[in-house]
Amino acid sequence: MPVRLNPYISFPDGNARAAMEFYHSIFGGDLRVNTFGEFGAPEPGLADKVMHAMLETPAGLTLMASDTPPGMEIVEGSNISVSLSGEDADELHAYWEKLSAGGTVSVPLEKQMWGDEFGSCRDQFGIYWMVNITAPQA
Repeated sequence: MPVRLNPYISFPDGNARAAMEFYHSIFGGDLRVNTFGEFGAPEPGLADKVMHAMLETPAGLTLMASDTPPGMEIVEGSNISVSLSGEDADELHAYWEKLSAGGTVSVPLEKQMWGDEFGSCRDQFGIYWMVNITAPQA
């Protein structure tokens, strides 16, 4: 298997499962979720939380996540940005529409000075996304 670069998101308040199911509904593919309880964590309230989740999509995207265990500090949304980029404008526009729905758009998805379409938003789970659609070559 080649080396791959993908984001890993830590979610506060037990939101990892809902967030990963949301992303699965957008990107499709195979979602695997393992809880702390499956790995023997006996602590009350921790057993049902996500220790590790991985989404692998037909387009070759990989996203990993977990719930933040008690005692670990996290600042929601500020610790990661996820970048989607490529030439398939229809596919990337569809991702953008779904990711930005219910969230906050900081840069509308539109043509930028470098020639590409670019937008950034914060989704309903507090995760920052950047979408860049490469301009067609002349």
